[in-house]
Amino acid sequence: MTSLNQFFIFAAKDFYLISLVLFFGYYFFMPRPKRREFFIFAIIVLPLIYLVGKIAGFIYFDPRPFVQYHFQPLISHGPDNGFPSDHELLTAGLAAVVSSSNIVFGVILWLLAILIGVARIYVGVHSPLDIAASVVIAASVTIIIYNYLYRKGPRRRV
Repeated sequence: MTSLNQFFIFAAKDFYLISLVLFFGYYFFMPRPKRREFFIFAIIVLPLIYLVGKIAGFIYFDPRPFVQYHFQPLISHGPDNGFPSDHELLTAGLAAVVSSSNIVFGVILWLLAILIGVARIYVGVHSPLDIAASVVIAASVTIIIYNYLYRKGPRRRV
């Protein structure tokens, strides 16, 4: 097995853990007064991203590439619906939530999420559509909730 294959296998299977560590590290190192607001935002947004992703998966079925094209993926995986990618939903969700409060650190998490998405495609367990849908769901839910909670102007209710 080539070292490139090994890298993408590792990225596809385990890099989400790096995203989680960075996310929680960001939380614990942010100024204490901002933690509560960040925590509340994350606790609202992240489950909603997952829920929207699950609903999307019930509405649309996208066979995994190794099932559709009859090849052995580089990592073992069940032949279930690949739409959307749970790994990508999680990592893009973490990146989107962090981006709402720190764009620089958010970009780092987005780059990691993109790498994970590419790795999941490379190893044969997701199609580009599965990954793109996960990114769109995570970003859209985060933007909608952010605008609802933090919109300024006369229409906002307390």
